[in-house]
Amino acid sequence: MDRSGALQRVGLVVLGANAALAVAKGAVWLETGSLAVGSEAANSLVDTAYSATVVGGLYLTTRPPDFDHPHGHERIEPFVSLAIAVAVLVVGALLLRRSAAAVLLGEVNVAQGPIALAVLGGTAAVKYLLYRYCLDAGEVHESPALVATALDSRIDVLTAGAAFLGVAGARIGFPILDPLAAGVVSLAILHTGVGIARDNVNYLIGRAPPEDLRGTIVERARAHPEVEGVHDVIAHYVGPEVDVSLHVEIEGDRTVEEAHAIETDVMETIQAVSEVDDVFVHVDPKELGEWKAGEDSEPVTEEDSPSTTATNRSRSNTPETNGEGSSG
Repeated sequence: MDRSGALQRVGLVVLGANAALAVAKGAVWLETGSLAVGSEAANSLVDTAYSATVVGGLYLTTRPPDFDHPHGHERIEPFVSLAIAVAVLVVGALLLRRSAAAVLLGEVNVAQGPIALAVLGGTAAVKYLLYRYCLDAGEVHESPALVATALDSRIDVLTAGAAFLGVAGARIGFPILDPLAAGVVSLAILHTGVGIARDNVNYLIGRAPPEDLRGTIVERARAHPEVEGVHDVIAHYVGPEVDVSLHVEIEGDRTVEEAHAIETDVMETIQAVSEVDDVFVHVDPKELGEWKAGEDSEPVTEEDSPSTTATNRSRSNTPETNGEGSSG
């Protein structure tokens, strides 16, 4: 199945599971009045709402490029995740306020019967399965929205466990544990919202990728046997994917056709990195002396490319090829 179909299928599974949990916990809350169960019901209701948002957002992000969006629609996905974060933060704040009021005013309802414990235990199991399912799919298909959903599901496992302990403690004679458990749930919800927002803001402001990914990009460019050095490497996020531009140094006596072939090979090699989307390669004749001091400008070593041994030896005696030339 292609990426579009796979992401939409995962989104629908999560939407269905969250809707079922919201209905089950809502019914138990209405029957028992437990604040911990009610908080969990509200949590699942939010999960259902943002799952619907994810399904719609994933549909948009997987649309092919068109005239108005020549690079595709991937940049929509971080906005979807931010919408999730806002919803999570709002609900977390409301639940924290309610649980604090219950503790201060002593308005506590103790859930009777095993049904509350059963639905909370079942919630923890279902949420763990959703966490693994969404995380695997999000990593395979490089979807920040699914990774955000997975992280929220992981927190839900803990919140359901806290609610379970709160209800159980209330039933054995410690009723204050029910609203305290609701407070724990609300704090976990707030923590999740902050994490989702922080991660996806980085996608929207064009932050540089991790240093190891940038290193991989440079290594792939320098691995070409005709490339003598690399400089002006710029890599940044455009939505959840990385755009790259860089200059590669080649011998100045190459024909236009040969230079074009080198440029194409370097571009395709870097584009093979799963996180990378667009690659822009500028070819510089080494005789221009545009190499810059720094890790990206170091020429390929003799071990990297035996064919450049003589060139590298002669370059060591030329000041402009040791980072002293003009900047390019």
